[in-house]
Amino acid sequence: MPADTKPPDQSNSFRLGVNYWPARTAMGWWTDFDGAEVGADFARIAASGFDSVRLSLLWEDFQPAPETVNAGLLQRLVTVADLADQAGLVIMPTLFTGHMSGVNWIPPWAVGGPEGGGRFRVMSGGRVANPGLRNWYTDTAITGAHALLAREAATALSGHDALWAWDLGNENSNCVVPPSRSSARAWLSRITDAIHNADQAVLITVGLHMEDLEEDRKLGPAEASEFCDFLCMHGYPIYAGWAKGPTDEHLLPFLAHVTRWLGDGRELLFSEFGLPTYRPSDPGAMSALRQSSSPLVEEEAAAAYTHRALVELQRAGCAGAMLWCYSDYRPAIWSDPPLDEAVHERFFGLWRADGSPKPSVSSVAAFADADRGEVPGSYEWIDIEPDDYWQDPARNLSRLYGRYRESEGITSP
Repeated sequence: MPADTKPPDQSNSFRLGVNYWPARTAMGWWTDFDGAEVGADFARIAASGFDSVRLSLLWEDFQPAPETVNAGLLQRLVTVADLADQAGLVIMPTLFTGHMSGVNWIPPWAVGGPEGGGRFRVMSGGRVANPGLRNWYTDTAITGAHALLAREAATALSGHDALWAWDLGNENSNCVVPPSRSSARAWLSRITDAIHNADQAVLITVGLHMEDLEEDRKLGPAEASEFCDFLCMHGYPIYAGWAKGPTDEHLLPFLAHVTRWLGDGRELLFSEFGLPTYRPSDPGAMSALRQSSSPLVEEEAAAAYTHRALVELQRAGCAGAMLWCYSDYRPAIWSDPPLDEAVHERFFGLWRADGSPKPSVSSVAAFADADRGEVPGSYEWIDIEPDDYWQDPARNLSRLYGRYRESEGITSP
């Protein structure tokens, strides 16, 4: 690890976190805010052994115009931080969201460009649309708006006891891709400077995901490591055709190792992993099981996977892991995007929509207070250089996974 790296937690404990959207409102919680609801949710999270919460600032809610940041929502963000502090939790807010659960949530003033390609639906101005997006790595007006929101949000939370780190976006490459590494670096420099101008002490990361390793999207671990204090990775076996099934826990530490290798040895937090689940007695989940193009896993099997995944991530020397996500969503919002089409997203929760815990909650509680593992000193199963890796990343990632499993003596699916 580089000498100037600041770890995401100064203690030796393995951080346990959860990604948060409320069961009642999902992505609508900032405009339909209920502080008592959030406080009760945070108390439940803390009582189950979690120490941290990653939450997302829906971009169009917080920035209704490029020159305007919603002061009322910034105050709600401070309230959320206060509630986290009261529960004994720390928070990692995620800026510019942006991509979430199969939909890109974009302010009306940031659409109308050539990017996007139609892979994901766009929610803009309260309705579904499919316009192109303006590229915030090259469009100076968008970059300036990002810098404004970053500075104002950082100012609002500067010095707050519950603030742990800022995340510069959730899987940003699912929205737009920088045309070059230099444009990615320029954006990272501008936004990290904006935050540090308001709060010099706060840690910063960016939410990379598995597709940033499968394709060269120009803002990867190396670029992030130049400007961020630690790296993040998101990984799901259900989305990896080269994984050994939907409960292949070994995929996660492998992704962590590759990210750290490509990112100059930076500290790494695995900030998203999880499974959509069902139980035979739940008609809604069983219906989703039949409808969904993504697999749902029975709750007890998901709990076993959760435990194995935490063990493997801790053994791999990660700073911590964050589960996706807090709760299933209530049926009243299933007809709203993204849940209308991404039916498996209704059931990713550790808690059911009625507030009852799934078996995975016990898996987390049993793992609380674990120490971090040791970061490997070398990766003998990596037989190429980073520059060669990016010549054919998808093929190399899959091939290296086979070598990793062989080196670890992994024979089971």
